[in-house]
Amino acid sequence: MRRETQNILLVLLGGALLKISFSGLYLRYVQKGLLPLLIAAGVIMIGLALFAIIRDIRRGKAVEDDGHSHSSRSTWLMLLPVLAVFLISPPALGGDVVSSAADTNQTQRSRNLLGDLPSGDVIPLSMTEFVTRTAWDESGTLDNRRVKLTGFLTRADGDTFVARLAISCCAADARPLKVKLVGDVPSLPNDQWVEVTGQVVPKSASEKNSWVPSFTVESSTPVAEPVEPYES
Repeated sequence: MRRETQNILLVLLGGALLKISFSGLYLRYVQKGLLPLLIAAGVIMIGLALFAIIRDIRRGKAVEDDGHSHSSRSTWLMLLPVLAVFLISPPALGGDVVSSAADTNQTQRSRNLLGDLPSGDVIPLSMTEFVTRTAWDESGTLDNRRVKLTGFLTRADGDTFVARLAISCCAADARPLKVKLVGDVPSLPNDQWVEVTGQVVPKSASEKNSWVPSFTVESSTPVAEPVEPYES
């Protein structure tokens, strides 16, 4: 492949990284904390390409790559992720991942240090904290406390769940967190994001049901997908 073609590919790849970084689309792939690294990688790619272009112009000609034809074909494959970024806006992972993932991932069964719950009539909690507390907190601090959860709806075996995906690094390691809804269950379609307010059913999370707690819904409100759809 000619040098100028390689440089164009570098510019496109760097531009794709910067596009998803500044548009916020990167949150569908990686955690928020990785934004500086994505921007740095995009800038470096574009910088290397511009440096090579200027050097070739000063030399008066572009130098042909001495590689074989099969390496040229493989290099063109680098255009695929670029086209995907510029032409396709993939949705965040949703209910299909929750349904296909093993339920044993529900809390990862790793003990966290659980602090005191905040005061207030309704406590907004992340799905991670809510699920972890129902699995580990044997003192029942959530019992009789009204909680607000935010997630998307998914259904399986006639039951309705509110779910969220948590990631450690990127979407490839996403693990599902879900809560079974009872009571005034919303009749909205799957993957619709909602805020549900209600109370945990005490002792409903157990090893038998893969540590999935039940939640008595008092009210529910459809909401737009959050800017950051994943929890960490």
